[in-house]
Amino acid sequence: MSNFALIGAGGYIAPRHLKAIRETENRLIAALDRHDSVGILDSYFMDVSFFTEFERFDRHASKLGRQGGERIDFVSICSPNYLHDAHIRFALRIGADAICEKPLVINPWNLDHLAELETETGQRVYTVLQLRKHQAISRLRDRIAEEEKAEKHEVDLTYITSRGKWYFVSWKGDEEKSGGVATNIGIHFFDMLLWIFGRARGLEVHRAGPDRMAGFLELERARVRWFLSVSADDLPEAVRGEGQRTYRSIRVDGQEVEFSRGFADLHTEVYRDVLAGKGDGIEEARPAIELAYQIRTASVVAPGAHAHPLLKT
Repeated sequence: MSNFALIGAGGYIAPRHLKAIRETENRLIAALDRHDSVGILDSYFMDVSFFTEFERFDRHASKLGRQGGERIDFVSICSPNYLHDAHIRFALRIGADAICEKPLVINPWNLDHLAELETETGQRVYTVLQLRKHQAISRLRDRIAEEEKAEKHEVDLTYITSRGKWYFVSWKGDEEKSGGVATNIGIHFFDMLLWIFGRARGLEVHRAGPDRMAGFLELERARVRWFLSVSADDLPEAVRGEGQRTYRSIRVDGQEVEFSRGFADLHTEVYRDVLAGKGDGIEEARPAIELAYQIRTASVVAPGAHAHPLLKT
């Protein structure tokens, strides 16, 4: 049984990490969040030392490291994107491995610094690439890898996850803190595309704004038209009619890949791999982080023939 600490206990994604820690039969012994609305902790672990100030959390973690059995083995990081780098460094410094939500970092050059710290400390940095655990996505990757098709696949990726006005007031609406739509919303889909279809050979950005982005990717085995949005205005009428706020779609050569279900236990699968020493780390995360950075800093061009269908309409 390993001891865990959790940074960002009050965040949206924290319950999936709490569930994963419990379902892998480990202990959460310390948690941090600047806000104290963290009653969710009691649904998973009752005996958790909780802190709202990082300095006191840091002191507590350092003391545990000198008390033998209570040493923190893993730090799960669910904090805002711009703090990931600092919180990973904290984990390594206290002699723990880090399990960090996507993106590991916003800017790719920070990955090299973290890799150096891994070598210096002997600890590991893991990330959560849960779509790689989705059965439908895994089957698609296997099929693409086994085929002998010479032509590239034609792919349309659409992800719309509507957010209210709060989104643009929070850190998520600040590109310096979140990396913008491409990084905050798109990073796991870009990782998925690269994992299935290979490295990026070229890109275009056709739309860039705080609420939506769209563009084109030339991958080793696919041409991808992608569209990302946090605006409910972009939801298909049928989805809105059902009262749904999120729409995911991947079409490969005109055929829909059904992956709207099966997300419930993916974080637990990620944790099982980490605990077995097989988790995804810095180098697995690097291609998508580099790609998201290139997209974020690219100039917008007219879409032309490579426009995503939603841009055409």
